[in-house]
Amino acid sequence: MWLVAQFPAPLKGAPSSPRAESPRHNGEVNDAIPVTRAVDYGTAKLMPDVDRKRAWLLTVDGAPQSYVDLDEPEYLEFEYARRLGHVLDTVAEAGRALDVLHLGGGALTLPRYLAATRPGSRQDVVEADRALLELVAEHLPVPDGTGIQLHAGDARAWLESAPDDSADVLVADVFGGSRVPAHLTSVGYAQQAERVLRRSGVYLANLADAAPFAFLRSQLATYATLFEELVLIAEPGVLRGRRFGNAVLVAAHRPLDTATLTRLTASDAFPARVEQGLALRQFIGGARPVQDEDAVPSPEPPEGAFSIG
Repeated sequence: MWLVAQFPAPLKGAPSSPRAESPRHNGEVNDAIPVTRAVDYGTAKLMPDVDRKRAWLLTVDGAPQSYVDLDEPEYLEFEYARRLGHVLDTVAEAGRALDVLHLGGGALTLPRYLAATRPGSRQDVVEADRALLELVAEHLPVPDGTGIQLHAGDARAWLESAPDDSADVLVADVFGGSRVPAHLTSVGYAQQAERVLRRSGVYLANLADAAPFAFLRSQLATYATLFEELVLIAEPGVLRGRRFGNAVLVAAHRPLDTATLTRLTASDAFPARVEQGLALRQFIGGARPVQDEDAVPSPEPPEGAFSIG
């Protein structure tokens, strides 16, 4: 699932008690009926955004997971998704098709984005919640010919069975409830990700933490054991320890286009900082890589950090 601490205000016009019915569309405005369904890991809701004709917010147990505009998949509502999108825009020349593995599915926001911005890309999406995948496929189907394949399964198990050197990009956006599962935080997991990526490949992860950043620092230390290049993207308020929030980790064996990333993230409605090099090494400090036997989930967010309304 996809978890976000930066999210829009409650969607205007959404009923407080959605009925479990299929969406209906009516021309110029999105007056579709929200959908509520029990899925494998909670209660999922699809809520229409009346300001955009075919746009939807997915929540699970009240926490925003994904926002998708079916008519404009290039539109990324959540700030963390925009930052991931900026990285995806810079990993290769514009429009070049990529082989991408997504760990975590949600409403398939980034797979749809890549299908639109990099047509011809081959994308595999692995989501542990089979019922959630079925809900999204039923109500927010991906058009034919997009190259997106959906798979229900555990992210690490799938990764361990994936072929060597088979992906240009690996996007990890996996949350169990509101926390990154422990088995996706260790050197053993990172080694599998590095194995599956091509030498020129790029690893991206959506993480969440707050000061004193024990989890985030340990994740950076973990990926520093395998990749020469590390980048961290987050809002200044998060990095200064003022609040709990999302951070995007990027790892690669080659230099990343941080100049373009800095320009793109600085121009967002909620600007972010791009940290690398010495500043990032200082941020990591004495943090140690995480071994499987020591792995723990990401920290529990404060009450209300991941909720709407």
